[in-house]
Amino acid sequence: MSLSRLLLPPEAPTLAPGIVHSSFSVQGDARHSFVAWQERMSPVYDIQPSSKHGEETFDAGLSRYSIDNLSFFDIRTSPNLAVRSLGRVSTESICDVSFSVFLEGPPGHFLGNKQRSDVPHVPSVPSILALDMDQPCTVRSTHGRILLLFVPRAMIEKAFPDAASLHGRLVQATTPLARTLIAHLVALNRQIAGLSKDAAHHAMLTAVELLAAVFSRQAGLSGNARAALRAAVYEQVRRYVEANLHDPGLSPESVLASLRLSRASVYRLFEYEGGLAAYIRSRRLRRAADELVRFPHVEVQDIASGLGFNDASSFTRAFRRAFDIAPRELHAYAPLLRGEPARRERHASWPVGSFR
Repeated sequence: MSLSRLLLPPEAPTLAPGIVHSSFSVQGDARHSFVAWQERMSPVYDIQPSSKHGEETFDAGLSRYSIDNLSFFDIRTSPNLAVRSLGRVSTESICDVSFSVFLEGPPGHFLGNKQRSDVPHVPSVPSILALDMDQPCTVRSTHGRILLLFVPRAMIEKAFPDAASLHGRLVQATTPLARTLIAHLVALNRQIAGLSKDAAHHAMLTAVELLAAVFSRQAGLSGNARAALRAAVYEQVRRYVEANLHDPGLSPESVLASLRLSRASVYRLFEYEGGLAAYIRSRRLRRAADELVRFPHVEVQDIASGLGFNDASSFTRAFRRAFDIAPRELHAYAPLLRGEPARRERHASWPVGSFR
């Protein structure tokens, strides 16, 4: 039986009290259906055409199930770009991590940073893309079917030390653990109409545990005593970096000296980020973006130098490479950006925070 026949019930489900459900679909002329989909998705993403000319027709739909602070979606979509801009994430208080399971069609292509996959894409194997909703991203989707789970950051970080480092990681279901996760989510989507609230919530929590295990294994942070030690060291370094972003002396050398760690072991921990120096730079740029929006009356160079960027031109180049916008442009937009969340409060249909 094909995956498409295993996903949505043929009729609107009758759900147990406490399971919140909604659905939405569009079909036909893109001049109408694409605009309707943009409006529906606007609490989370700014949806854009996948190409300069877009599509003549656009078909998409979603079914959402929410219990407390967890939300599970079954989405089918035509090609599009889903965008969370730097300005948007800097003014919203959304800290969830999303996990997209691409069941049919190619996996979404994470733009703006390198796609973090251990192996080349295998067309017949589902893939799982993790995104930190507190970081900018653009995801290009084609025709396909996606199961999507929104998880509070604190819940993920009970098992994975740093949710921010999950951003853009892609895992393919080539291991027994990943295949078990896919089977569990497909079964949950099929059976949720017959579950009690407690049973459905337990199934969602199990999915979260499996997701954390899959990505922890990919990062080498689970599986044995050595992995547990690596996870503890990773968390120790991450906390130290976050606490010292404004220290002009913060560097890989200062981290290693302060925490008495070896260079080789720490580099392996931050290999996905390009090494510890690249991780520190990335976190400083992200903090700079937040402060450019939060403090519109503080000079750009003062914010930059306070985070260790003493050369204005190199800061501007690094910022533009990271976020595709100049720091002065973002700073100038700050008053307008800080007014955007109020406009989005009218949407009451998404999972958590301003998604509700």
